[in-house]
Parts: sequence; C-alpha cells; structure tokens
Amino acid sequence: QVQLVESGGGLVQPGGSLRLSCAASGFTFSSYYMSWVRQAPGNGLEWVSSIYRDGSNTYYADSVKGRFTISRDNAKNTLYLQMNSLESEDTAVYYCRAAGWGYEYWGQGTQVTVSS
Repeated sequence: QVQLVESGGGLVQPGGSLRLSCAASGFTFSSYYMSWVRQAPGNGLEWVSSIYRDGSNTYYADSVKGRFTISRDNAKNTLYLQMNSLESEDTAVYYCRAAGWGYEYWGQGTQVTVSS
C-alpha cells in the first residue's frame, strides 16, 4: 500500500537547522510532484515548498525562501527538506504530500519545535 513516512523532526533552538526526510513506497515516486506542507498549533495547513518530478524546478513560500531547501532522490524514493535559520514561527507539524495522476497522498507528519 502507499506509504509516506516523515522523519527528522525534533526540538531545535532558534537559528538552528534540521533536515526532514520523507520515505515513499507503494507508488512510482519519480512520477509524482512532491510538496511539504505544515500546520502550526491552532492554524490551518500552510504550503511550504514543492518540487517537480525530476527535481528540475522548486518552489517556496515567501516565509521560508532563502532558509529552506527542498530536494528529492528518486533512486531512494525519498523527499527532503533542509531547514536552516529556524525561527519560532516555523514550529509546526510538517507533512509530505505526493500529487499526480489524479491521486494525492499524505504522510502522518513530523513535529518540528523551535524554542530556546
């Protein structure tokens, strides 16, 4: 069955870094447009970043541009999000999402907490 499993979240101080991973299985990862979406406490879902199937194009929300980098390894069926210069406003549950061919899949999320 389709699975998206995020990992790499945790507690980090402001200004710190984390690298999130999303391991995909059960579908042809390289054929899907991948994204990271987050949800802060008490807020709705916020799109963070997306990447084309072959990694040739990437997109970022203004709030993370210049600090976050999305990437993918289609040979490993894995999506990444490198997060630098983290701020308290980045505290959220981070989800990976796969979209394509009329389907959409979500992971269970990983918690990122930025606090001193």
